[in-house]
Amino acid sequence: MPNQLDQIKQPVREELKEFEKHFRNSMKSNVALLDKIMFYIIQRKGKQIRPIFVFLSAKAAGGCTDTTFNAASLIELLHTATLVHDDVVDESMERRSFFSINALWKNKVAVLVGDYLLSQGLLLAVNNSEFESLRIVAKAVKDMSEGELMQIEKARKLDIKEEIYFEIIRQKTASLIAAACEAGSASAGVDKTISDRFRLFGEKVGIAFQIKDDLFDYGTKDVGKPVGIDIKEKKMTLPLIYALQQADRPEKRHIINLIKNHSKNPKAVKEVIDFVHKSGGMNYAEKKMMEFCDEATTILRGIADNEASHALESLIKYVIQREK
Repeated sequence: MPNQLDQIKQPVREELKEFEKHFRNSMKSNVALLDKIMFYIIQRKGKQIRPIFVFLSAKAAGGCTDTTFNAASLIELLHTATLVHDDVVDESMERRSFFSINALWKNKVAVLVGDYLLSQGLLLAVNNSEFESLRIVAKAVKDMSEGELMQIEKARKLDIKEEIYFEIIRQKTASLIAAACEAGSASAGVDKTISDRFRLFGEKVGIAFQIKDDLFDYGTKDVGKPVGIDIKEKKMTLPLIYALQQADRPEKRHIINLIKNHSKNPKAVKEVIDFVHKSGGMNYAEKKMMEFCDEATTILRGIADNEASHALESLIKYVIQREK
């Protein structure tokens, strides 16, 4: 889908080109090892969806400023830091089909690299006296940490309710996209009531984004992570939560037992995936994802109507139609 994303970027194409240099500069270090790792990260950067949200939100709200560039770098530095730390926590050897930092340089270096990226982002905001961006992003870091810890806590019981799941993904995933939209719009100098609406818009999109990720786990396509990995890691995602709600007690007990005690067994993982498909878990999760997209669209149409806001609408569709 690269062409679709290129079209979405159109209203902020020049700003994103300039951002590339800005972001590279924000990662520079005098330590040779760090510089080498930073170069490795930049060469393998992803689609940079979050900076796109920052720039489009700024333009939709009134226009990009120097603060917008700093906000986008801050968001992307934080996002990259969390990915590096996530790979350590998940003991993952790959990231986007390349070796992860911990695979190449071991856990100790990877943790320090994540810390360095986070501190660079915070310094970028402080050195430019951009305390509103700092407040927005610091809150996102807090939410993400709480969401991850809540997920670990609930994974032990394997019987979470839907509202707990939504609270986890609101904090864990949606908070950073929400921060990108809030920081972007705030950088354009709008009233706080408007930037709060952009934050809510981003939160709805972020929840839809995570549901889409959950759906990948039960699919058949190569999406950069193995199918069934959430089951192996005992993560309770929406398709599975719904399927368990529909099951009678013996079947529910059997499926929970498979996840708890046999999640490394490919046959057991396949049985869980088949159970989710048969119980309508996929259809239910897709329906919920569309509801959040519709809510996001309604919020957006209430705050802006211009080329950038139309691109943001297309970005919502991209988020839920992406192949990986």
